[in-house]
Amino acid sequence: MLIKFLKKIFGNYNDRILKKYNKIVSEINYLEKTFEKFSDIQLKENTKLFQLRLKKGESLNNLLVESFATVREASKRVFNMRHFDVQILGGIVLNKQCVAEMRTGEGKTLTSTLPAYLNALSKKGVHIVTMNDYLAERDAKKNSLLFEFLGLTVGLNLSDMSFSQKKYAYSCDITYGTNNEYGFDYLRDNMVFSNEERVQRKLNYALIDEVDSILIDEARTPLIISGPSEDSSFLYQEINKIVPLLIAQKKEDSDDFQGQGHFSVDEKEKQIYLTERGLIKIEKLLINKKLMKSSESLYSSNNIILMHHVISALRAHTLFIRDVDYLVKNQSVIIVDEHTGRTMPGRRWSDGLHQAIEAKEQVNIKNENQTLASITFQNYFRLYKKIAGMTGTAETEAFEFSSIYNLDTIVIPTNKPMIRKDMPDSVYMTEKEKIHAILKDIQICVQNNQPVLVGTVSIEKSEIISKKLKDLKIKHNVLNAKFHAKEAEIIAQAGKAKSVTIATNMAGRGTDIVLGGSIDFQLNKKMSLQEVKKAQIRWKKEHDLVVSSGGLHIIGTERHESRRIDNQLRGRSGRQGDSGSSRFYLSMEDSLMRIFISEKIINMMRKLGLSKNEAIEHPWVTKAIENAQKKVENRNFDIRKQLLEYDDVYNEQRRIIYAQRNKLINSENIKRIINDILIDVLSSIIKKHINKKVGKNNWKVLDLENKLNIEFNIYISISDWINKDSNLTVDSIIEKVVNIAKKNYEDKEILIGGSNVRIIEKAIMLETLDDLWKDHLSAMNYLRQGIHLRGYAQKDPKQEYKRESFNMFSSMLEFLKYEVISFLSKLNVSDAKKYFNFKKNSDKSLDDVKIGRNTLCFCGSNKKYKYCHGII
Repeated sequence: MLIKFLKKIFGNYNDRILKKYNKIVSEINYLEKTFEKFSDIQLKENTKLFQLRLKKGESLNNLLVESFATVREASKRVFNMRHFDVQILGGIVLNKQCVAEMRTGEGKTLTSTLPAYLNALSKKGVHIVTMNDYLAERDAKKNSLLFEFLGLTVGLNLSDMSFSQKKYAYSCDITYGTNNEYGFDYLRDNMVFSNEERVQRKLNYALIDEVDSILIDEARTPLIISGPSEDSSFLYQEINKIVPLLIAQKKEDSDDFQGQGHFSVDEKEKQIYLTERGLIKIEKLLINKKLMKSSESLYSSNNIILMHHVISALRAHTLFIRDVDYLVKNQSVIIVDEHTGRTMPGRRWSDGLHQAIEAKEQVNIKNENQTLASITFQNYFRLYKKIAGMTGTAETEAFEFSSIYNLDTIVIPTNKPMIRKDMPDSVYMTEKEKIHAILKDIQICVQNNQPVLVGTVSIEKSEIISKKLKDLKIKHNVLNAKFHAKEAEIIAQAGKAKSVTIATNMAGRGTDIVLGGSIDFQLNKKMSLQEVKKAQIRWKKEHDLVVSSGGLHIIGTERHESRRIDNQLRGRSGRQGDSGSSRFYLSMEDSLMRIFISEKIINMMRKLGLSKNEAIEHPWVTKAIENAQKKVENRNFDIRKQLLEYDDVYNEQRRIIYAQRNKLINSENIKRIINDILIDVLSSIIKKHINKKVGKNNWKVLDLENKLNIEFNIYISISDWINKDSNLTVDSIIEKVVNIAKKNYEDKEILIGGSNVRIIEKAIMLETLDDLWKDHLSAMNYLRQGIHLRGYAQKDPKQEYKRESFNMFSSMLEFLKYEVISFLSKLNVSDAKKYFNFKKNSDKSLDDVKIGRNTLCFCGSNKKYKYCHGII
């Protein structure tokens, strides 16, 4: 009661922030009349003046009022569009490292121009992040007119661009691109061998559109650059033949339940559990196929890989459904994003699941990949000096934005009051009854000239509705992952009278639905002025007709796991004060209801004794659905948080490795580093064989001599030294061995040439570091998969993961030193001749010889130089 009373007096945090920022809006409005008097040249000159003031030490915040007033005035002249006060408010929030929740249709694209311009004045780069290439290209093309008018450069970063195109895009003041491409470019930049091969600059300011989709929905999937490993397609095909012979049962065997099946499916956790009968059956089938010895168990260490394949195959057949979770196109399995309904070409499920699905669908099985570099979106975007985001639905995820990204969520008021009518959910007992009710609702809307947008959770569901509408001869458009190219045009016309549009999840579509349809799509450059006026009159008539019919009606075919996704669908209607309505239809057979609603609620529904096609509208049901969604949201947050906690361990190691690579790349001469490593490696080896703590009689001198001879080409007799000088200490032996090794290396430099040795040192150091880091990533992945088992021994898996991974990382760094010194110690003139295309009769020294593009690379990879360290 006291909290509610205080809120009434002082307002909540959101209200206080908006009150504070509204004062800044008033300052910007005050300048409007002054800036209207500026010529175009004067307005453009403001950019140079602002940059000059920044150089003299002024902060960006000091320039905010004048820079926003400049952008607003430029927008009026370039676009004939004036930023609303709420858009100015949104721009201020986005400059303050916050998430701005702005309802659909409030003009987020235009709002973004304000903080983008201000932060671009520093010449350090602004990255505007979108959900897909289409939106990046569209927004870059449109907003470049405004930014270029003000004297800034705009770049576009797409997946199929060349190195030079990407380099230019990142050099611009403002760059548009997708979250995936920014992340992959970062990983690629940390795999190069020179600064000239990098495309990105230091990460300064990221402005993320649809921030909830990118930082929350996609946060669970890391970006991975991978290379091919061994071919195991035969094994996937053979295991796939076993699955149809196995029987599923409803739940796991327990003291209270004993089924007849071979495995159970946990839809909630997306996991498969084998029964004892299933284990025996699978072992017999594998023995018959000669994939396993009759004396072995499926759980023995030799057969862990077989067990992994069996579980992957069962998951592929029971938990991943064609046209819902993936599509099959051109002999390839393409993942469908569960949150947006978009296809994700190039993305593959890990741990052999993708190959198992390829075997199931009988398409070409691509080799499993080995991870070369990886990062989560959570850790990538935390690398930026400053980030901000905008979306229509963020308030429900405010805690996650704050705890993980340190971003406050501020809800921006709408420009005009929201008058959309959100009707209560209608719940039916069966899927068939629900579909019948949806079709009836659509028919009524079409009869009333009202446009309808039907939101489905999968491609499969959208096609079921589409087929039913065809039977009823109702014209409609289908918008899902199969028709990506046409989606903008379909959505733009979804507000026309009588139009029916079926769409898989509406997240990130990026195109407003205007009542009466978009006039921009109806006009073209060839039209005369008279034709344009006629088209505008026709549009106005249709717009008024749709408004009088009730505006856009939203139909949800079932509730999503997240309330936020449902709100995104609803938010398509009622933009800028438009009329509109929404209703969700559910059945007790929906996956959310089936998996997460308690048996008590379901039994209560049955007892109500409803007649056929009768809907249930009860507060208990609504509350139960809301509670189910909250449960799933909390579970998904825990998964993302746990992923981040584990990835933070790996992230710290990645930071060290990338910093070390950068240090090597930026160094022209790493002789001192090699010299320090040489001393470390030789000291460590000598101390392992001859130790101060044990007597000289227990020293392993012969083993040490062999080691130094075989691994480092150091031919010495330490036994003779000890015989000649009985007072010889371990430290003096180390000093003598190191001095001999240094002398050998100096002689080698004279023969090969100092500058050539410097090139080889740097190349070998980078190549070895990359190879060991790649193997370390695989080892970390295997450790991560099995670390939960430590919990059975009363140990904290996270702490165990940290401890084990630290030991593995330390061992890797020690082995790196050993490998580099061993290779360089064995390097001889004939190797150098091969590396540098040296000719016997040449009168040039090795220092003068350039590396041939078609010769084998000096790093020993057996690749041609042009395909390895000479790659352009």
